[in-house]
Amino acid sequence: MPTPILPQRVIRETRIGAKAAFSRTLTEADAALFIGVTWDVNPYHTDDSYVAQTQFGRRIVPGLLTASLLTHLGGLWAFLAMEMSFEFLGPVYIGDTVTAEAEVAEVSERGWVRLAGRVVNAEGREVLRATIRGYPGRFE
Repeated sequence: MPTPILPQRVIRETRIGAKAAFSRTLTEADAALFIGVTWDVNPYHTDDSYVAQTQFGRRIVPGLLTASLLTHLGGLWAFLAMEMSFEFLGPVYIGDTVTAEAEVAEVSERGWVRLAGRVVNAEGREVLRATIRGYPGRFE
């Protein structure tokens, strides 16, 4: 069966240096829905009294919610991930606006691609770094 061809999307060609990015403000509803699906009931995400006594001072968004923003870019590209690794570098708070960025870092002769991903907060501080390997879709 041939690979389906998609209309043009965010990343139009599989070449080193191709980039895509988008920004989003993470809301209370985003965190609640993510926690509801994953059951990540860590008190850093759910308990104002607990987290007020920590270095964060207020609730933080689940790290995998932040990381999952990179999947939006992959979805626009019909990217089928095989491997993902994340390094969490700083907190993301409810109400923060973050920008998820992905760049093609390697193109294999076997067809897979390695993406260098990152998420930065509104101050430009990197809060997450990622490496994602997988297969991109084909475009018209």
